[in-house]
Amino acid sequence: MSSLTIYADTQTDKPLLSTDNGEEITRLLKEAGVRFERWEANTPITPGMEQDAILAAYAADIDRLKRENGYITVDVVSMHAGHPDKVAFRQKFLSEHRHTEDEVRFFVDGQGLFCLHIDDKIYQVLCCRNDLISVPENTPHWFDMGSEPTFTAIRLFNNTEGWVAHFTGSDIASQYPLLA
Repeated sequence: MSSLTIYADTQTDKPLLSTDNGEEITRLLKEAGVRFERWEANTPITPGMEQDAILAAYAADIDRLKRENGYITVDVVSMHAGHPDKVAFRQKFLSEHRHTEDEVRFFVDGQGLFCLHIDDKIYQVLCCRNDLISVPENTPHWFDMGSEPTFTAIRLFNNTEGWVAHFTGSDIASQYPLLA
């Protein structure tokens, strides 16, 4: 189940707020400048589905975002607990970083924890199946896929290079709870 936990960026042990109410998550993130939506596929999603079939299942929403925000590249990425590079990928994404474009992810399946450092707060957003999050450009954040990751996500980009991170050098990500 999707959830949002908000912390002060100076107090890691006591959340300011925690909710799993979808409407409240959407509202609170919108107030922080973050897009959060729920999508439904136009066809059943099955394990092992090919990238083209996944993209076709969400074509209307993908096309809408491309029109609204000028995204030019769309792909599907998957991670599973048996992936040989899961530890290295997890460590890379756990460092606070920024992008010069929005980081847009739609969870076709599985889950991941986006942690956004906005003003003096940390917004931890547990994204699950059917959740879309768009982290605004230049927003410091980190991502945790967990120690036994399982997810399939659609990614949208404004550039042809794909995921390009600019690491902040801060250790703040190590101070907050992560996925098991």
